[in-house]
Amino acid sequence: MRLDRIKLKTLLLQSDLKQTDLAEKTGLTRNTICAICGGKSCTPATATAIAGALGVKVSELQEGG
Repeated sequence: MRLDRIKLKTLLLQSDLKQTDLAEKTGLTRNTICAICGGKSCTPATATAIAGALGVKVSELQEGG
């Protein structure tokens, strides 16, 4: 699954979070967060963790969503 990197970066800015902060909140590595922000795909579980940390639904982060 791919997340919309523009929406993801916008939500990070609105939440005043850095990629490192998001990694800590989700339990994912910084490298994983960086890859996803760079357009790489992720598992549904990873997308769920990121959406939960940002307080949005996964559907709001999905490309084309």
